[in-house]
Amino acid sequence: MAHRTLGFLQRLLPVLCGSKSLPCRAVTRTSSLLTARGICTTPPLQDAPFSSGESDDKLTVNFINRNGETLTATAKEGESLLEVVIRHHLNIDGFGACEGTLACSTCHLIFDQKVFEKLSEVSDEEMDMLDLAFALTETSRLGCQVCMKKALDGLTVRVPVDVSDVRRETEVGKQSKQ
Repeated sequence: MAHRTLGFLQRLLPVLCGSKSLPCRAVTRTSSLLTARGICTTPPLQDAPFSSGESDDKLTVNFINRNGETLTATAKEGESLLEVVIRHHLNIDGFGACEGTLACSTCHLIFDQKVFEKLSEVSDEEMDMLDLAFALTETSRLGCQVCMKKALDGLTVRVPVDVSDVRRETEVGKQSKQ
């Protein structure tokens, strides 16, 4: 019975992992118990930029917060502005409520026209979320959709004075009922 199970697992596991040429899992027999140990690897993203981790790979981003305070952070090439805010724990109230899933507009940022022209095109999904943003401008973008590149080094963006955040409205509603 154990021999048939072992053969079955050796045929099944590579198929489950999507590879027929190389086995995805190593199946071993230990004390008459079969155990599957994972050795699968995920191929690297094809369009992910290479970063050696050296200091010259760091890009600078300046955020002008709602209160006028300038918050400066370093970014890696390919990192979204939302990821920069999260990684540096920047104190921007309500920023990135959906954690970059393109389900809100709380990471709304306002760019200078010259910088805006260097950004990639706005997708339909991003435009739908921007329609919900407070104080929308012609140069508004969502921070979760703008990825840093060398051409944006030294970038300065403004955080709008207010944010459309359903969580805040829910909290206000709960407090008024008490």
